Formats: sequence, structure tokens, C-alpha cells
Amino acid sequence: MNTTPYRIVHCIRAPVGGAFRHVCDLVRAQNAAGHSVGLICASDTDDAFAEEKLARLESDLKLGLIRMPMRRSLSLGDLSAIWRVLRQLHGLAPDILHGHGAKGGAYARLIGTAMRARGASVKRFYSPHGGSLHFAKDSAAGKVFFTLERTMERMTDGLIFVSRYEETQYREKIHAPKVPNRVIHNGLRPDEFQPVIPAADAADFLFIGEMRHLKGPDVFLRALAMIHEQTGRCPTAHLVGPGAQVGEYKEQADQLGLGEHVSFHPPMPARQAFAMARCVAIPSRAESMPYIVLETVAAAMPLITTRVGGIPEIFEGREGDLVEPDDDFALAAAMREKMQAPEHARAIAVLHQNILSAGFSLDHMARAVFAFYGGASRPAAEDRPQQVEDISHIHPLHELSEAHTGNRTNRRING
Repeated sequence: MNTTPYRIVHCIRAPVGGAFRHVCDLVRAQNAAGHSVGLICASDTDDAFAEEKLARLESDLKLGLIRMPMRRSLSLGDLSAIWRVLRQLHGLAPDILHGHGAKGGAYARLIGTAMRARGASVKRFYSPHGGSLHFAKDSAAGKVFFTLERTMERMTDGLIFVSRYEETQYREKIHAPKVPNRVIHNGLRPDEFQPVIPAADAADFLFIGEMRHLKGPDVFLRALAMIHEQTGRCPTAHLVGPGAQVGEYKEQADQLGLGEHVSFHPPMPARQAFAMARCVAIPSRAESMPYIVLETVAAAMPLITTRVGGIPEIFEGREGDLVEPDDDFALAAAMREKMQAPEHARAIAVLHQNILSAGFSLDHMARAVFAFYGGASRPAAEDRPQQVEDISHIHPLHELSEAHTGNRTNRRING
């Protein structure tokens, strides 16, 4: 087997959210292991927190950072952007192009396919991170995106799902994968398993996540109002996160009479936000494998979250602690229970932390992803679809970091 360090380029549209956290973790782990890594992402973001993260990441990007306009929806501008990136990447001779999310996945695979047509030897990988899989199977948008996904799979050398749920959704909405595929859960650093102690002036609750319908901030606000109506006391709360809809939720809070009891904040590090409250509520309507839930559990913070997507995989054996999505009454009841029995809530949080620590480590995630890079190959047309399971024969990440550096020259990309 070739033990030369790889040249890896990741591609993601928006440098925000859990998918970007996943990319940052892979970039740092792969760079630390001696591989040369680059990143392609959108330039049209006004998120100062995201820009700060990118600035911190640049020292790990030996192959550079490419920024370009990259809209969420499909457009003709995508073709010219792909052509520009193709010209920049061709001279870098990447071994791996790994796309994240629907748009990042499309860019990586189209660019990789064009490079292969020019004689390059590059593997194309795709991690959906939910993305187009959030669409309903029978919706008009879903039918369009799922057709595109089936087409794009022909340009894919390997699929990496972050949860069993995501893999199941792919099978049900698109088809059984015809390329090698593997479920690899997101992982956390050891320091993230240190408990967070709430500040002396901590609020009752924290909502943290993107301010959009999918994440359920409206459900959170209605649950707060319901507790106020039921008990005569309005819980205090902080809402932390980015999103174009934040103005709508501020207006909703005022209409519900929550005004002085809640406050809205821009994005900040998760553990900093955790210290602002005694309990976290993440009432998502849909998820794949949300980092914010993993981070909350790892910090031993009391948590109320929903039975959606890959979240039950985090709470293996304790799924009964989850609430149904889009249910104001269930969320309010769970929140009241946490308020009335804070010591019990803390004890349950420690139990959840112990469950999580057994199987969600960053080291395992990085090793498994890199092992899959080395093991995935497209089957012949007549082959049956295959699932890559046994990776024990492939060199782990740390062994590859000790290999020789090869004779290819690193070049910096200025985007």
C-alpha cells in the first residue's frame, strides 16, 4: 500500500454550523498527521464568527484556502466558479476531493470528474450532512435534488454518512448506494468532555443553533410562554446563533410577552454559551448528527432535545429521555421538570456524558475517515453495491503521518 502522505482538499459551501465544525476537525487532524490539506468555501458570508474560525484554520491549510461566491441554490454562476477552481487545483494534484453538504459535494465531484478526464488520479468523496436529504421524498424540490443526487453518485468514489439515520434516508429517498459507503459518527476532543459549570447569574435555559425553522427556536419560545402561563413565573433564557430570521424570533418573543426575560446573542463558542444557562434546549425538527448536541452532552449540561435524525444514536439505551419534535407541550413539560429537579437533571446529564464518551471521539472519527479514503474504490459496472466495513487492514492515520513526504511541491492557493 502507498504510504505517501495524501493531498486532500475539502469543499463546503457555508463555513458555519456542524458541517463546518466537522471539516475543521478533519483539516486539523489530517494536517497534524502530515498530510497537505486545502479548503474551498463560499466568500459571500458576513458572519464574523465564521471568519474568525477560518482565520484560525489557515495555518493548517498547506494547500491553501479558496473563497468564492457560492449560493445555496443552483445557478449558472456555479459553472464558471467550478471552472476557475479546476484551473487552480489542477496544478496541486490532489489525491482526495471531499465534498460536504449538497453544494460542496456537487463542486467536489464535478471538479474531481473533470480532473480525471484530464488524466489526474483523484478520488471523490461525499458527506451529505443532511443537506438535500432534509427534503420530503414527494416534494417538488425533493424530486429535483434526489434526481441530481442519483446522477452525482456516478461521479463518486465513496459516501461517508455521519449517522445511521442519514444512511437510511439516503437509501429511502435516493436509492441503495452503488458505491462504497460507511457510517462514521462525528467525534469530540478529550478536552470537550470537561463539565461546564453555569455562571452565578445563569439563565434558566439556553437555545443554541441557527435561527431558522428547522432548528425550532419558535417552539422554544412558545414553550417558555407556556411555562409562564402555567406557573406564573417566566423562565429566563438566552438564544445564541446566526440566521437571517433572527428578527422574526425577536418579534415572536415580544408578541408572547417574553420581552425582558429573553435575550438574543450572535454566535459564540459553545462552551462559553453553556455557562450562560443551567439547561440547554435544542428542539430541532430535523437533524443528521448535530455537533451541538454532542458538545452539550460532553459538557455534562442538562439537555432537552428531540427524537429526530441521528440524535437517538447519541443516546443509545436512553432514547426515552428525548421529546417529540414540533411539540410545544412536550418541550414545556420537559423544561418544567428540569427546573423543578435541578440535581436530578445534573445526574442525568452525567449519565449521558458517560454514554457519549465511549464512542464519539475525534481520534476515532479522523482515523476511520482516512482509512475509508484508502479503502474505497469504485466497483465495476457489473458489481453489486458494496458496504465497506472491515478497515483493520488499512494503515491508521498516525502511521501514515510518519511516512516520507514524497517529492511533490506544495503551492499556496490565494482565492
